[in-house]
Amino acid sequence: MPNKFKLKSLAIAMGMTCVAMPSIAAEQDNKKTENDEVIVVVGSRAAPRSIADSPVPIDVIGGKELMANGTSDMNSLLRTVTPSFNVHPQTASDGSTVVRPANLRGLSPDSTLVLINGKRHHRASVITFSGGGVSDGAQGPDISTIPAIALKQVEVLRDGASAQYGSDAVAGVINFVLKDNDSGGQLELKMGQYSEGDGNQVTVSGNIGMGLSDNGFINASFEVNQQDPTSRSTQGSSAQALIDAGNSAVANPAQVWGTPKFSDDFKLFLNAGIELANGGDAYMFGNWSEKTVEGGFFFRDPHTKSGVFEGPTLDDGTETILVADLTPGATDNSACPIVPIINNAIDANALASLESANCYAHNLRFPGGFAPFFGGSVVDLSLVMGTRGEFSDGTTYDFSGSVGEHSTEYRISNTINSSMGPDSPTEFTPGAYAQLEQSLNADFSKELQSIMGLEYMIVSYGLELRHETFTISAGDEASWKLGPLVDQGFSIGSNGFPGFKPADSGASSRTSKAAYLDTETNITEDFLAQVAFRYEDFSDFGSSFNWKVSGLYDINDSFKVRASLSTGFRAPTIGQNNVRAVQTQTENGILVDVATLPPTHPVSASYGGVALTPEESFSYAMGMVYQQDDFFLTVDYFNIELTDRITQTSSIALSDDERQELIDNGVTDAIGLSKVKFFTNDFDTTTQGVDIVANYSNEMFSGDMKYSLAYNWTDTNVDKYGENVNQVKLNRLEKGLPAHKGSFTVSYLSDSWSLMTRANYYGEWSQFDPDIPGDAAIILDTEFAYYLDNGAGFALGINNLTDDNGPVAEGNPSGRSYSSTSPYGYNGRFLYAKVTYSF
Repeated sequence: MPNKFKLKSLAIAMGMTCVAMPSIAAEQDNKKTENDEVIVVVGSRAAPRSIADSPVPIDVIGGKELMANGTSDMNSLLRTVTPSFNVHPQTASDGSTVVRPANLRGLSPDSTLVLINGKRHHRASVITFSGGGVSDGAQGPDISTIPAIALKQVEVLRDGASAQYGSDAVAGVINFVLKDNDSGGQLELKMGQYSEGDGNQVTVSGNIGMGLSDNGFINASFEVNQQDPTSRSTQGSSAQALIDAGNSAVANPAQVWGTPKFSDDFKLFLNAGIELANGGDAYMFGNWSEKTVEGGFFFRDPHTKSGVFEGPTLDDGTETILVADLTPGATDNSACPIVPIINNAIDANALASLESANCYAHNLRFPGGFAPFFGGSVVDLSLVMGTRGEFSDGTTYDFSGSVGEHSTEYRISNTINSSMGPDSPTEFTPGAYAQLEQSLNADFSKELQSIMGLEYMIVSYGLELRHETFTISAGDEASWKLGPLVDQGFSIGSNGFPGFKPADSGASSRTSKAAYLDTETNITEDFLAQVAFRYEDFSDFGSSFNWKVSGLYDINDSFKVRASLSTGFRAPTIGQNNVRAVQTQTENGILVDVATLPPTHPVSASYGGVALTPEESFSYAMGMVYQQDDFFLTVDYFNIELTDRITQTSSIALSDDERQELIDNGVTDAIGLSKVKFFTNDFDTTTQGVDIVANYSNEMFSGDMKYSLAYNWTDTNVDKYGENVNQVKLNRLEKGLPAHKGSFTVSYLSDSWSLMTRANYYGEWSQFDPDIPGDAAIILDTEFAYYLDNGAGFALGINNLTDDNGPVAEGNPSGRSYSSTSPYGYNGRFLYAKVTYSF
């Protein structure tokens, strides 16, 4: 099965006993100093440091802060507490329904590098063909597989870091630090429901720490989640017109807009470490996560869906339905009765006459049309093993090896392979994608004394070898089969998401080799400087060289200024270079089938398609840090110029000759295609913004009161674009996300109870096609918790206290009640209760 983890890869990883990365640093050093300063690993290849002493901005979100929320989805949790992080619902969005894309600093999901315990995490197998503009075509990591209860903290580096970490760190780095306690633990049961009575959620999670001999630990976490779907739908105008014309078979609503159903959602994380006899450390961490997702697709109108229901228009302008002659060997339907559509209703007598003439129309089986259900099963596994220590000359070392795989097996139901006629099944497994990544790392660091006229210099350097494989697995035969009615105009494959043919299946791989050098020193007692270089060579497109310079200057004990200047890159993924897929999209209210082809495919090449090259960035940032007693403030400006950005082209209409060329080149399901797309380096952008973070704490009422303010302004301008980027695409890139976003949190904690209240601000934004303007909104969250002396406790909470569903969608034919791209969702108020037990 394509969702099974590659056992040989796991065996290879387990055999890498001399492997490491700074994960013990993540285990041991992500703690507070005597001055209550939070210590982080990201941002420096040398020793971990306080966020106040970092020359680049870093946010730290504690595990307890993440848990104070109704949702269990990591994307939604980070959206709430990190203003520069955005994610919105993905309804009727193909693979994006299964793995939601998220954006940091307004850039694509694969422009943010994700680490776990300081180690690069593998990307998801899903490519977001429909990503709302900013995320179109992205292939980023799936952080929804990470349970919040497993985390000690999350470190968000808001600065370009390709010179330190390699590809994907253009927007920044998110490092998930796993818990490492060797005793104690926690169990939690959480239940919740939306105010409209749907979306029931039940989550059971737990964490336990155990000793490993006298000098080690094993920390294990799990989460089991089940969530029912929601519906924020009205009857679409086209479906209502059918009902008004007398079609009583149309479902109400014909199409469901809402959060998909999550079932069999299971997450397991393990983190372990032990001191070795030679004074070094060994460690291991990994995960096993699974989930099944099912969401809705667009309504197939029984009159107008091409390749299924829509027939030719007669000379007098009368519309007809698509009819097939079931006689063996028939290649046209000339012997069948014509079934006209009169006043938006099918001629019932003509339709009834088909059976006696040995003819057929899908309207006999689906008189009210149909809306497919689409989703898939995800399996995510990883294993990282390593050892670290110090040589006799004072050089520290880290040797590491890792393997990770994310696979998605797609499923679609309540649909048909139209070309199979009445013999078509209604459930299909269209195939699977899998992303496998393996890496070896060797990292070293040494402090040099009295060098180049400086008192000291910390020199860090290392090597990395990575291998990636993207695999397409064929679907079941019915999902791609050319049925007997294909010559009569009936479309091929499971409608909505045709299966991957055996000819499309296979694996594509590449290898990359990298070397880096990172230095830091105090030029003066008050001036810290960092310089980093990285060279990386890829087997498929060539090499990349990047650099970074950053510094921190202490003006006095309380006030510091910092700045950075860097280049960066994002390598095109193996999936973007080789993927093939067919999806159904709505364009101006009309459903069309669009194929995504490799950029080097002959049809793509005829429209200018060439092999993809890396995106390249030039960025600079400057800011300040102010810290006085219990008050902490940072203000940072950033500017990122990104060239040759990778995206999908706009849909390109196919002529009859081009459609035949596709068929001749093996794309046999092209008979039902209307348009094609391919990936291309097609536009340049400049993204700038400001981040403000402030924290203050004091004692009050025999407890601790904390105030947190976080604000982000991000503005993206498209500087240059190719002919295949249309105005809708430009609008989505520049206006699809709120330019202003912020949060203000007040929390109180005493020995027996706590109260958290958070106000989230979302500035203006817009949805395009259909056009729905979104006004600024303030979303309120609150949670009250009470703790008993025996370790038990309970909590009651509300997300979206004001029950804001976002802007109302008016006059659209598909039936959505609210905008489907709202940055805070469209489900409204969520009420939840938790029972916890700590031991």
